[in-house]
Amino acid sequence: MNTFAQNLEFGFNLGPKPKTKCLSSLEKEISSFKEFGKETQHLTTKFQTGIGPTQAVPTYVNEFWTARQRQGHSLHEVSYRACFKPQLPRFFIERLTQSSDIVYDPFMGRGTTPMEAALLGRVPFGNDINPLSVVMTRPRLSPPSLDEIEARLKQIDFTDADECPDDLLAFYHPETLRAIGSLKKHFRLRRGAQASGPARSNRKPHPAGSETGAPLDPVDVWIEMVSLNRLTGHSPGFFSVYTLPPNQAVSVKSQLKINSKRNQTPPPRDVVKIILKKSRQLLGDYDDAARQTLASVADKSLLLTTPAAATPLIPDNSVSLVVTSPPFLDVVQYADDNWLRCWFLSLDPKSVKLTVPKKLEAWREVMTEVFRELHRVLKPGGHIAFEVGEIHAGKTKLEETVLPCGVAAGLEPLLVLINDQKFTKTANCWGVDNMAKGTNTNRIVLFRKP
Repeated sequence: MNTFAQNLEFGFNLGPKPKTKCLSSLEKEISSFKEFGKETQHLTTKFQTGIGPTQAVPTYVNEFWTARQRQGHSLHEVSYRACFKPQLPRFFIERLTQSSDIVYDPFMGRGTTPMEAALLGRVPFGNDINPLSVVMTRPRLSPPSLDEIEARLKQIDFTDADECPDDLLAFYHPETLRAIGSLKKHFRLRRGAQASGPARSNRKPHPAGSETGAPLDPVDVWIEMVSLNRLTGHSPGFFSVYTLPPNQAVSVKSQLKINSKRNQTPPPRDVVKIILKKSRQLLGDYDDAARQTLASVADKSLLLTTPAAATPLIPDNSVSLVVTSPPFLDVVQYADDNWLRCWFLSLDPKSVKLTVPKKLEAWREVMTEVFRELHRVLKPGGHIAFEVGEIHAGKTKLEETVLPCGVAAGLEPLLVLINDQKFTKTANCWGVDNMAKGTNTNRIVLFRKP
């Protein structure tokens, strides 16, 4: 265990004198971080718990990981709105865990934390009430080869579609829509032949046969994941005509307005070529070392689709580190963003009961229940890095709300780490200045289970 982990593991629970010594050592560790040429600022975050006295935790501000795009492993390059960079979980995974430890994200989104954990040789656990998360994460834990992907694509009849809704012609050329509909049918038939439980999505696909209705295998789920991420976007690398960024889909009505304003008509796209190009990009860093590392932990992984406050399949006292970012009030409408992806997967977006409270008090109650569940699954001495960003143009600092939630669940607050940098975000496509609205900092509250 490194010095940083030792400081957190032992120092904060040994009485006043060791606590002071440990805190000084931790400050020294963070203060020495100058990788991007900045000095760490030392602040204090105060918070109130019930009717007791005001409490405070040390707060450290710096650029702790790079803001440059595509600096993580190529397997991370899938689109999902409101996701953090892989450098964030890596920062804590490297400092607070060892090889084969379990790292968990109860709001895994596109699967950044589980993927980064797996790439670092940790056992990835993840959960998200949105079933799209498992579809996007599971295939990247056991990637097929490019030759396998190409061979499977040659076996699919791209003219055999059951449904090609006319309204989707706002996005696609008729030939492209037929190819997408054929993919949708292919995956639906194979998935129908594969038994799976509604709550747990950890079952490994069976080898596929040549007959119609054979179960999905790792090659199929990979192609499905890539197709899901190529449905819409703003370049010829997507199936659609020019539209908004690929982390969400606008409505048909909005797309028709875009088409009219740009005087554009959906062109034919080579679906197979696009899938292969994106697969080649995702597999760009997938060398023998990465293959061996993922193979050593993939079979131990656990991906769930349950409420974050109720995960009975995760054993008590089993998780070493949680790195997560919860839904922030009603800022992001996940169901609206993913309606087209849900169509492709034959899912009803209204059936996905996402927890996105609109009021701060309701959000606080929900997060407290989540923290109680995280307290249960954490090992004694385990940590939670809880990223809350900022909302309401920076006026609401959710770390001040999160700290009492963790304390109420029996967790020990250690510090607040603020990663402050200029982000390059797709918000620019909406006419939103990066440093004026939205999340301009990563604000992480670090807890420990005593």
